Amino acid sequence: MYDPSQLRTFLSVAQTLSFTQAARRLGLRQSTVSQHVRRLEEATGRPLFDRDTHSVELTEDGEAMLGFARRILEVHEQATAFFTGTRLRGRLRFGASEDFVLTRLPEILEGFRHDHPEVDLELTVELSGTLHAQLAAGRLDLVLAKRRPEDRRGELVWHDRLVWIGAERLRLDPARPVPLIVYPPPGITRALALEALQRQGREWRVACTSGSLNGLIAAARAGLGVMAHSRGLIPPGLVRVPERAGLPELGRVDFVLVTGERRTSAQDAADALAAAVLAGGDRLHTAGNPVRNAGADR
Repeated sequence: MYDPSQLRTFLSVAQTLSFTQAARRLGLRQSTVSQHVRRLEEATGRPLFDRDTHSVELTEDGEAMLGFARRILEVHEQATAFFTGTRLRGRLRFGASEDFVLTRLPEILEGFRHDHPEVDLELTVELSGTLHAQLAAGRLDLVLAKRRPEDRRGELVWHDRLVWIGAERLRLDPARPVPLIVYPPPGITRALALEALQRQGREWRVACTSGSLNGLIAAARAGLGVMAHSRGLIPPGLVRVPERAGLPELGRVDFVLVTGERRTSAQDAADALAAAVLAGGDRLHTAGNPVRNAGADR
């Protein structure tokens, strides 16, 4: 009843909330993307997106279609692989930013292992900057990580805004330097936070440095300071810092998939895992926990 190509287009639009970006990701004309969505809406008899010249948002029926589309495509791909007899083999070196450890990435990796049991998957969890360097050095085949706004490498999985977060009880003294909880260099969120504070002329001090996300979260929960973090990945027990604290805007951050420039024997496996991540991209930016936003002014 539902065309797989239309479902893939629907998922891309849902993940990017942009017909233009979905067309770029899929290598299609924007008119084709619009046609796929329109035909899928005709098949369901329900509008899946609310859209105007400025924004695209999922309707309630569109939210429901997300789960159905993923499951239909997963079964379709399993059936195709079974009857064509194609089986991926070899070693795939996959690097993921630690931001995703607390999300549904393990579910996606589990599904990939089920579909491709003969692929030996090696997972490296590191800072985004470190992962990009390892990919460039040929030590990884595929990376899922953040990129700076001016960086155009990689295929967009989704974009989000960076926000300041901390313990709900934390109160910042405007007369004292901002206490920061940060990754060590070359952490991308660290660099963006410091640049934003420097532009504002706000003094700061490093209250805690850790290469572990769990370490940063523990420090933030203890009230040691504030940290820059993706708005869609705020850990439980932490909240957005309210606007009255006067902290500067941090801007947006993109989460992307990047493969090495040189094609290797692992490229087919990398392409398959990339497809699985893109198909389940909307599951990555939720940790399955309610996001508290107490005190936020917007």
